[in-house]
Amino acid sequence: MTFDPEKHHRRSIRLRNYDYSQPGAYFVTICTYQKQSWFGEIKNGQMYLNQLGKIVADEWLKTCKIRPNFQLDEWVIMPNHFHGIVIINDYSGDDQSLGAGNRPLDLGAGNRPLDLGAGNLPLQQKPNSLSSCIAGFKSAVTKRINLLRQNTDTPIWQRNYYESILRDEKYLAVVREYIINNPKNWPNDRDYLPIDRQSQELYLDLLF
Repeated sequence: MTFDPEKHHRRSIRLRNYDYSQPGAYFVTICTYQKQSWFGEIKNGQMYLNQLGKIVADEWLKTCKIRPNFQLDEWVIMPNHFHGIVIINDYSGDDQSLGAGNRPLDLGAGNRPLDLGAGNLPLQQKPNSLSSCIAGFKSAVTKRINLLRQNTDTPIWQRNYYESILRDEKYLAVVREYIINNPKNWPNDRDYLPIDRQSQELYLDLLF
């Protein structure tokens, strides 16, 4: 299977009747506001994080500490977006019963639909769900960056995010490869934009 971001990911929306807190693997992409290249540069197929990109990395690594039933798989920070695979393991909510979260995930299990309505709305986010995880991550990154910049009126992230449900090991392997190769394929990425230093400084009032 060849991973096609346009077909398999970028047009994905929240499934209205799908429980995004149930065990499973999810591929997420989060873009910066107006797709500004704020997190670093890619040189010779390798991503070099600036101070903002390092904040993004640090906050993403905190995910498992905040949500013990979450597991991070492959992820990459690009100049103007973020790709990551999140695995949600079974968790009853009791800290004494985390054993299931330490076992390999059965990607074919747990497809139990639950009507959550418009689950991407902030007031309807379910605890330990994918949407609550992403919302918390985006908020934490924004708060830390706001401590460094003078212009706090400009958002860091686009409003929503893209996601795909990875239903089997084959699809998971393909997406892992896509993430790993993302920096090498940056010039051909649909989100590729040449870095505009003047625009960066205008928006964030930061030296990169």
